[in-house]
Order: sequence, then structure tokens, then C-alpha cells
Amino acid sequence: MEPTIRIASERDLPAIERVVYDAYKGYIPLIGKPPAPMSDDYGRQIEAGNVWVLLLDDQLVGLVVLVRQGGHMLLDNVAVAPERQGCGLGRALIDFAEAKVRECGYNEIHLYTNELMHQNLALYKRLGYQETARRLDSGFRRVFMKKTL
Repeated sequence: MEPTIRIASERDLPAIERVVYDAYKGYIPLIGKPPAPMSDDYGRQIEAGNVWVLLLDDQLVGLVVLVRQGGHMLLDNVAVAPERQGCGLGRALIDFAEAKVRECGYNEIHLYTNELMHQNLALYKRLGYQETARRLDSGFRRVFMKKTL
């Protein structure tokens, strides 16, 4: 069955929180504390219309959070359940996010990731994102990136 992506609703909150927890818990030993996505208020993000979920066989296995910020959109989070990683679902969510950014009339998408998340950095570079800065932000060493669409 093909994956489907739809806007998240309040009933998705427990599954979203589970996917985020499972996707990011492995980074805790690496960075010494829970990554920022683990403490986001997904209820608020859903209410703001910023969360889309990816369903596979009617099971929520991934999500993307997109936030409007001035002249661009922020790719705030992409998470895929660990048992579904490596199957192209993260890439599908990023492609969806980039299409949504264009649909909303923006030509730039921004993101940041922890500088110790080397796989994420390599993926974003392969997808055409360019590093714009590295700095301490909200207690995390972050790499900021953007892509012109």
C-alpha cells in the first residue's frame, strides 16, 4: 500500500508523540539530553495547522512539522518510526514539505539540526540544503540550513 500524507488532527496526538519519542530517543546519549523535538508541544502545533502525518496501512508512521516564518517556511521536524526508517518515508515527507512550501507561495525552506546528527546533515546536503550558520541556540549546538525552491 502506498503511503498517504494528511493534515494532523487532535486524535493523532498520542501516535505523533510516540513516533517522535521513538525516532529521537537514540540521540539522547549522543547529545547528552533529549533532542528539542522531544519537548515540542505537538497539541499546539496541530492546532496551528503545522503538522502533517504519514500513514502506511492506516498506521501513523511519520510526520512533518512546517512553520511559516516571515519570507520562508521552517521545516521544524521530520520524524519516522524507527522500524520504518530506511524505506524512503523521510524523503517522501521532505518532498511533501517542499511542495507545500511552494504551494503556500514561498521559495525558501529553512531548517536546523543538531551538529552531532551527522546522518541528518549528510541527507540535507544531498537534498540540496546549504549550511548558513552554526551556533548555540536554545542550549543546543545547531546547524542552520536553507534551500531555495
